[in-house]
Amino acid sequence: MTRKLLLHLTGERLCCSLWERGRLGTGPCFDPSPDGWASFATWLDGRQDTPALMLADLVEEDFQRHLLPHVAGRAGLAMRERRLAQSWRDTPFRCAHIQGREEGGRRDDIVLLSALTNPATLAPWLDALESQRMPLAALYTPALLSGALLPDQARQEAQLLLVTEHGSGIRQTFFQHGKVRFSRLAQAAVNAEQEAERTRQFLVGAHMLGRDVPLQVLALLPLARIASPPAANLSPLLDWRVMPLGEAASLQRLAACDNPDEVFLGLAARTAPPSHYPLGPRRRYYSLWRTRQSLYASSAVMAACCLLWTGANIAGYSLARSHTQALQQETQGFTAAYRRSMSSMPPAVDKTANMKAAVQIAQMVARQGPWPQAAMAILSEALERSPQIRLTQLDWRVNAPGVVPVTASSAFPGAATTPALVAPQSSMLIGIPKAPPQQVRLQAEVLVEQDDYRSVLLSMNRFAQELARTPGMVVEIEQLPFDIRPNVKLSGKAGSPAGLGERAKFTLNLRWSP
Repeated sequence: MTRKLLLHLTGERLCCSLWERGRLGTGPCFDPSPDGWASFATWLDGRQDTPALMLADLVEEDFQRHLLPHVAGRAGLAMRERRLAQSWRDTPFRCAHIQGREEGGRRDDIVLLSALTNPATLAPWLDALESQRMPLAALYTPALLSGALLPDQARQEAQLLLVTEHGSGIRQTFFQHGKVRFSRLAQAAVNAEQEAERTRQFLVGAHMLGRDVPLQVLALLPLARIASPPAANLSPLLDWRVMPLGEAASLQRLAACDNPDEVFLGLAARTAPPSHYPLGPRRRYYSLWRTRQSLYASSAVMAACCLLWTGANIAGYSLARSHTQALQQETQGFTAAYRRSMSSMPPAVDKTANMKAAVQIAQMVARQGPWPQAAMAILSEALERSPQIRLTQLDWRVNAPGVVPVTASSAFPGAATTPALVAPQSSMLIGIPKAPPQQVRLQAEVLVEQDDYRSVLLSMNRFAQELARTPGMVVEIEQLPFDIRPNVKLSGKAGSPAGLGERAKFTLNLRWSP
């Protein structure tokens, strides 16, 4: 939120300021009366788009510090809410801040309970904000904001009293190791040094400080106040230190200012911490404002994405159009060069369409022609996996219309031949329109030990199965290594030596449709 409406509420009046671009502007102030509340509501008209932050600097603010059991989650929230309700029943402006855990024992949570004990002071101003549908974001108190103004060295002090002089009075906040323990607002007419001594005595009586222990005091004062001499009756138990208010503001990256109220308002506007006191239903207009802003942001992002997408499409269209024009010019150049080349050539014997068809047919023949390489590759792989098989004779041919089929009498030399059938040759012989079936007839022998007939049959069957695994391959055993038919008489002599020509031979017919 770069633009915010800051409301500074004291017991005497409500002052409005506008925070914009890191600067705090001045605005009107209204008295706590019916006329002031009506004027405030009228002034708010037309400013519903600016979120509001309220800083309540009131005397009616109470602080308590307790040790509560360490309970996490919703159960812990419910326990702390019960303790708040027990302490302050008549105000909805109450909160619990966990400041750490105890070092020994059960390691209980150290919880600071605080509340604005007089809600009637805030109710008319909050009703005016709600009547104008103002998005109230948070309700702050200077006591809980003042910890951010402490220098790093002051945060390490075991006990420290921070003193600031506001228009509504002197604010004194007691810190223990940088954590707020107690805060009170005294009248502005009281001397700050004397009021610090009274606070020290109160802390001793409340057992927050030892009786003879010196109290470290850090006063954030304007330069004019620092230049004036301190009170003569300053207590020796107060270790009084002064820091220019402008220096403390610069540490928080705020504009140098001698007004503590403006410093606290600027700190709340720049850091925007979570609300110190819950607002309940009075915060619903801020939730609606955030939802509306989220929708606006989402719409802007979508519009930007659409613009980028449209720009990318337009750029792509322009690029594609330029490429198309370049391609058209290139096509026209090629066409003109082709025409010039054709004009210098003699008239063609045939048409270009026929020449294109001839090229396609030649490519089809080269791709689907009946070449033996594929069938030989399949046979070679099967022989690689069957080392006991040795090929002795091979015949390959295309099994297409007009081709004499492979037979036992025509496959090998010495067989009786028959006249070839005179018939028209099929186009499948050259692979048109598809690859023709191929037929292979092979003779092989089994290299096993003598008289091991079982191994011979097993080797032949495995070889045939290896070939049959090829898709489209049909394997037919034409001749076995030896005749095992039951109606044939066995003859021969077992155990007789045999030469190379006496190996167990078999014949296979392979028909493959690629």
